[in-house]
Amino acid sequence: MLLAAALLCGCDDSLLPSIDLERMIDQRREKPYGESSYFRDGRAMRRPPEDSVPVTRQETAPGLAVGMTPRGDYLIRPPIPVTRPLLALGRLRFETYCAACHGIAGDGESIVAANMSLRQPPSLINARVQSFPDGRIYQIIVLGYGLMRPYTEDLTTSEERWATVAYLRALQLSQRVGVPLDSLPPGERIRAAEELR
Repeated sequence: MLLAAALLCGCDDSLLPSIDLERMIDQRREKPYGESSYFRDGRAMRRPPEDSVPVTRQETAPGLAVGMTPRGDYLIRPPIPVTRPLLALGRLRFETYCAACHGIAGDGESIVAANMSLRQPPSLINARVQSFPDGRIYQIIVLGYGLMRPYTEDLTTSEERWATVAYLRALQLSQRVGVPLDSLPPGERIRAAEELR
């Protein structure tokens, strides 16, 4: 045994076949929802087999998942119904993850913001941010912006992200002086009109 071990130590590596362990890193790959010339339908993503059930993640429509239409335009409104429970979820997520930097009122006033020397977080209730389509705000949550990191690890579902966008819109409305009645949901509009009489 010792003799065999001694003989193997003197072997030349060039006689052994080389194994390329990097080939998976260097291989060509496609992006989700991207185009591909490999398949007849021109799409990179494949349809799951009939009656299959996703196990690891929820499959969503592109608009729901990325905040844009298939043509590349930002969504103007959330693609899910805005309800009180959704706004409550959005408030909880906003106060947990966003308020530390952007302030509890969304005005950019917080202890963290005051101690940021490079660039302070912007006010989310100013006119510039209010003019953003909802899909752009959603994408900022997903991709990050400037010094802000993506929040997909914290807001793990598209429902949580859209809830945060919806709550931010409610927060922006609450900071305005003189909210127009026609911007309120129908039930709230009727109630507000009765209280104004």
